[in-house]
Amino acid sequence: MAWRHNHVIPPNLCASDSTDKRTYWQRFREFLHPGPDSREELLVAFSDAEDNQVIGPESRIMLEGVLRMADSTAGEVMVAAPRMDLINIDEAIDVCMHQVIDTAHSRFPVFEGERDNIVGILLAKDLLKLQRSPALNLRTLLRPPVFVPESKGLNDLLREFRNTRNHMALVVDEFGRIAGLITIEDVLEQIVGEIEDEFDQEDDAGDIFSLADRTFRVSGDTDLQRVAEAFSITFKMDEDTANGDNKFDTIGGFIAHAMGHVPRRGEFLDVDEQRFEVMHTKAGAVKWFKVYPSPVQSRTQDD
Repeated sequence: MAWRHNHVIPPNLCASDSTDKRTYWQRFREFLHPGPDSREELLVAFSDAEDNQVIGPESRIMLEGVLRMADSTAGEVMVAAPRMDLINIDEAIDVCMHQVIDTAHSRFPVFEGERDNIVGILLAKDLLKLQRSPALNLRTLLRPPVFVPESKGLNDLLREFRNTRNHMALVVDEFGRIAGLITIEDVLEQIVGEIEDEFDQEDDAGDIFSLADRTFRVSGDTDLQRVAEAFSITFKMDEDTANGDNKFDTIGGFIAHAMGHVPRRGEFLDVDEQRFEVMHTKAGAVKWFKVYPSPVQSRTQDD
């Protein structure tokens, strides 16, 4: 008597869907080793791929960044409105030029009257045109601004940046007010990590630089003791700051605490006989200070 073996063939293997381009063996392998069905399983798969040396650590970080970006919105990544560096269209060209040089941005929202009234975007390189054509004014150099809602997904925003060749968008809240701004760099940093620019120092580049005008450029991350020794000054701290949970070790942390807020470009604090003026900020922190003798202290000594 012959025995009949009943072989159970998965439906997805015997299906003849003409739209499925996979071969029989591809479908069979996927049946035996199904792929991840959730975000958590996908992250585990990335980690396993790194452990098995299929991908490198940097590749895994970027893949995870792509997943994070897919769940993020413009409102979560933007530079908030109070920290935006804006140009007033009614300012003199010389003032605008100094602001562009001090902040070192490549693009600036330009407002007229109130800060919420953005009338255009100024590219720093376009200011060079004024050197050749003094008859031009700032308004003629402006490019139309792009507005996006806070809820705009970063995937969609990146696609829009690429299609329109824009690198900056202004983020508006549900009431149509300016909530902040976001650049293509902010979006890409969600994938590859922070993108260093000419104001970002290398690990071995140092943190205090002497400038040609006899002032100094000091990184906000510079150790407080190093700054004290370099400028022969004493940083006075209250007991809670010196010993408690609010203790900090950098010049940026000290000045933010002393001022009661994260200082913006152009704000300053006098410490002993030195003035620490904010040159450049990024991601809610001071990147660079300009340090020079305090005019107030100099006048006091003269008197």
